[in-house]
Amino acid sequence: VRDAPDARPLVNPRGKIGLDDVSFHYSNPKGQKLEKAALTGVTLELEPGRFYALVGPSGAGKSTLFSLLLRFYDPDRGAVLVDDQDIRSVTQDSLRDQIGVVSQDTFLFHDTILENIRYGRLDASDEEVIEAAKKAHVHEFVSQIQGGYEAVVGDSGCNLSGGQKQRVSIARAILRDAPILLLDEATSALDTESEKIIQEAIHTLSEGKTVIAIAHRLSTILEADQIVVMDHGKVVGMGP
Repeated sequence: VRDAPDARPLVNPRGKIGLDDVSFHYSNPKGQKLEKAALTGVTLELEPGRFYALVGPSGAGKSTLFSLLLRFYDPDRGAVLVDDQDIRSVTQDSLRDQIGVVSQDTFLFHDTILENIRYGRLDASDEEVIEAAKKAHVHEFVSQIQGGYEAVVGDSGCNLSGGQKQRVSIARAILRDAPILLLDEATSALDTESEKIIQEAIHTLSEGKTVIAIAHRLSTILEADQIVVMDHGKVVGMGP
């Protein structure tokens, strides 16, 4: 994927998202398109500031939809739109600056907790980082560990629990404060107590944003304004 020669920055989007008759096939290592489509004729209109839950079995196309929104791939047919602009006409950097991501697999750098959160917005001050940490319930466990925010998390965050790593990831997204938020079922691997804390943090993070969540748990689906049901690469239903 490359920027178009005349690509322009995406500036201050409201967070409206559209998919217009989108179809997409992955390719094999030789670059040949696979016979089975990952998405077929998907048309969606997602309004700014609303919460959408994507549900469906494994292989339904939910993660592919995220990859196309982030422009890791371009569709074979149709268009992905943000604020009615085809994302192929804007720069990739400016597009991704407007999207926050919280996924199941949180990658942390071998660095301090402070710097791992600051990765969400590199020019943020220490005060802004700590404010985001408080909203994500990171401050609660940081104040109990030796070194506090200067504690090093270890390779891939090996010194933190799964729930703690997930909270750092949410703090990053809060700091980024992008108008579009993609959640890849951030609580699916957690115990009930951690899940409750993280649901609260996600609730704070989601306010005023266009949220699309790949959802496996009923608690996530019940939060949504609209549920989008996918199967075999198609949208088969949508409703409250």
